[in-house]
Amino acid sequence: MKDKNIVWHNHSVSQEMRHRLNDHKPAVIWFTGFSGSGKSTIANHLENELYKLGCHTYLLDGDNVRHGLNRDLGFTHSDRVENIRRMGEVAKLFADAGQIVLTAFISPFKSDRAMVRGLLPEGQFIEVFVDTPLEECEKRDPKGLYKKARAGEIGYFTGISSPYEAPEDPEVAIDTINDSNEQSVARIIDYLREKEITRG
Repeated sequence: MKDKNIVWHNHSVSQEMRHRLNDHKPAVIWFTGFSGSGKSTIANHLENELYKLGCHTYLLDGDNVRHGLNRDLGFTHSDRVENIRRMGEVAKLFADAGQIVLTAFISPFKSDRAMVRGLLPEGQFIEVFVDTPLEECEKRDPKGLYKKARAGEIGYFTGISSPYEAPEDPEVAIDTINDSNEQSVARIIDYLREKEITRG
């Protein structure tokens, strides 16, 4: 429960002022999909291309944040919800600073992704569904996690012992079976240009 003595402070420098300084609009590009789908790889390629275009970016990776800010969280349902809530708030702060934020989280629950969307102004949340079938992700198994999950060594594992709720109407859907990383990144950049988030 929020303390009644906590007051919101408005600042002199606005998001619009930072937008003009950066010469691009802020956005949160939210990658979602199974473990091993390619979220982090594509997000990393995208950030590199946006950097070349002169965009101010930051990439929040699901594994990386669990080494610091979210190291106190496990993988139970409630912990996963709290993980996404915190990341949504962090992404909101980066967007308020005028940056293009890229996030790579499984974020399996529709309600959590909707919650993050609701934190941001209209048009700033861009859901990118990395639509790689579970069978393909399990075949790739880059970290050996599916094998451990099948052996019962990992609980609450998305796709095995915990559900994944796929986006119904994402801003961008990525097909990693038929498209290369370069093609996937190009599709996202085309979307950003179409929405005039970046002009590069």
